[in-house]
Amino acid sequence: MKPFKLTSQLVAKRPVVMSLSLVIMTSMLAACGSTSTPVSTSSQAPASPSGATTSASPAATTAASAAPKAVVPATVVLNWFAEPEHGGNFAALAKGYYKEAGFDMTVMPGGPSVSSTQIVASGKAQFGMANGDDILVARQEGIPIVAIATSMQKSPQALFYHKDSGIKDFSDLNGHKVYVASTASFWQFMKKKYKLDSAQEMKYTGQLVNFVSDKNALTQGYVTSEPFTLEQQKVEFGTLLNADSGYNIYAGVYFTTEKMIAEHPDQVKAFVEATVKGWDYYKDHSEEINPSIKEKNPDMGLDMMKFSATKEMDFVFGGDAATKGTGIMTKERWSEVQKQLVDVGVLKSAESIDKVFTTQFLPKK
Repeated sequence: MKPFKLTSQLVAKRPVVMSLSLVIMTSMLAACGSTSTPVSTSSQAPASPSGATTSASPAATTAASAAPKAVVPATVVLNWFAEPEHGGNFAALAKGYYKEAGFDMTVMPGGPSVSSTQIVASGKAQFGMANGDDILVARQEGIPIVAIATSMQKSPQALFYHKDSGIKDFSDLNGHKVYVASTASFWQFMKKKYKLDSAQEMKYTGQLVNFVSDKNALTQGYVTSEPFTLEQQKVEFGTLLNADSGYNIYAGVYFTTEKMIAEHPDQVKAFVEATVKGWDYYKDHSEEINPSIKEKNPDMGLDMMKFSATKEMDFVFGGDAATKGTGIMTKERWSEVQKQLVDVGVLKSAESIDKVFTTQFLPKK
């Protein structure tokens, strides 16, 4: 199963981008070689050819310490078009946290035709975002990526139903049309757990029109976005949060490759720390940062961004993050989702969960 994130927005709100160009700034990288190469540790001073320690005059030492920190090019590939769900990245960029960490950072929007896992695995980007279950599936497909932090403690993905449809729980879906991706892992889990043999599975298109016009239908979406549109259309709806079904994945997970961790652990740590710092800033300053997000996604209005930012705060800063710090992940959570995916046949086997994620780069709480 090819890993991807499904949109919950109307096409008019989030147009499909057929191709995206990767733009990497080079103005400060003349000494780092070609920008087409992977991130290197060029910020480290070269060793003396003889390996001997040399001394420098006080004046030279002062000048060296005053020199600006060398930066290296790096790219993080988002899991969708730019939106408040990426607020921490845009805050880290706008406030200079990535630059302070030694990066000339490019934030690359994702989309339906963009696979962040494949781009990072190919070496065209150093970091990416994907949902936790997508990372598990990617590893099964031989893509050697590792989760290094999460933006959200639980997923805001949900099923939406009409208030007068009689639906109260996941077990009530039989006999209803459900607009959902048949390959979505959460749907495989729900079908088996709640015995949804007579739920009428309909092709999910990313639009809300079919759901709005059919009072007995449900549609997948995100509580950080769909409610804004539905409320504008005066649609009375209810919500079944996917996490409440027992399928509780980490959402918007940051990852890199095993190779990057082995060769450049200092840069992985710097990226994680700067991103976490960005999220902590975005928490209280979202309206300051949102205009820079809008520059990358002009079709999403600031009013909708304000709505999304407000709705996502508990997903980002609640749960374990409230006591253990932004971005935290646990072995228990990863193991539970892995077991669920094995049970429904999405995964063929369960590899060592210690290979799937690490918290070694997160700031100490």
